[in-house]
Amino acid sequence: MMRHGHPPHGHALAPPSSVGRPSHRVRPVSDDLRPACVLLLPRPLEQFILREQAADLLRGDDVVAIDPPRPGYGAALRLPEGAGSAVAGRQAASIVRRLEGDGRSARVIVFFHATQQPVAAALRARTGGELWYWRWDRYEVAGDADEDRRARLGALHRRAAQAASLVVASSVRLEELAREEGRPTVLSPLAADDFPAPDPTVEVVAFSLGHLGRRTDWALLRGLGERLPNLQVLFVGEVHPDEVPGDEDFAWCREHAPFVFLGALPDEAAAQVLRLADVAILGFTTDEFNDAGLPYRIIKAARLGRRTVVPDLAGSRTWDRAVVVAEDVDAFAAAVAAQAGARTAPDEELRAWALAQTAEHQNAPLRERLTMLGLDAG
Repeated sequence: MMRHGHPPHGHALAPPSSVGRPSHRVRPVSDDLRPACVLLLPRPLEQFILREQAADLLRGDDVVAIDPPRPGYGAALRLPEGAGSAVAGRQAASIVRRLEGDGRSARVIVFFHATQQPVAAALRARTGGELWYWRWDRYEVAGDADEDRRARLGALHRRAAQAASLVVASSVRLEELAREEGRPTVLSPLAADDFPAPDPTVEVVAFSLGHLGRRTDWALLRGLGERLPNLQVLFVGEVHPDEVPGDEDFAWCREHAPFVFLGALPDEAAAQVLRLADVAILGFTTDEFNDAGLPYRIIKAARLGRRTVVPDLAGSRTWDRAVVVAEDVDAFAAAVAAQAGARTAPDEELRAWALAQTAEHQNAPLRERLTMLGLDAG
């Protein structure tokens, strides 16, 4: 695929293949062909680590991008050198045909990995375009490559650096290495334009622990998110979409960026996540089943000095000192907002009380009755 100028709207051609046996002579550039900067993408643009910078360059009408060929650039490592060079030559010829079919000629050829060197060199031999070697990593010494692969990558890197009229370095160390090799270089650090940048000054962080499915009041949680749009909620627990098919409130919650679904975690990890929160929330539906139960998550949050905001459920009032009961969604949102700051100033009295609610303490009435019956209950 070839992309050019404003990538969301550009047209695409098929990626280069290894079909055909073109001449290796430099082709004269026709006056009818428009010179272009050609980006040889090692991966499709959407998967490319430097996609933001590549996409930015593609805003220019004279910049085009070529998606990876078939077979991929890794053939430079897998095939014997002679066979690899032949494949690279055919792929370069295919790129030239596609460029010329689009009315373009390669003035600058940008490649991003040493495995692309054979194709880049063959493309230069056919077009006379200059090579730019963009280095974002020192892959030839990476720990995941065996000794033979490192040696092959090292040789390809040296050829790439020597052939390039410019080395584009993503770090000052890569820039230094290029200069030590005597290569012209320019520093172009990484960009993260696509990475979200929400307001970092979150006032309240809430925590939800446990099953997320039919027992969950998704309308309540949606109302909470709508009333407190900057509220961060960390959900720890398995999500069961099969239990709420077609539920629009569930879908809204899943799409709401400040609601982060972390999946199930071990207790140790869940407790560490809770440390980041001001308050726990119990987003249960109000029905006879939920009304009777006593959710474990209330005492778990209290052990870290956090209260739990709950709907009006009778069973939850068992631990009335650890909960804030909210009659409706407005009260729920207000109660959550009121807990701002607890993550840096947890309720130590609540924590002490919760830590005292041990199995031995809770079993005291049972033990007393067993003792009255003459039974040893420990």
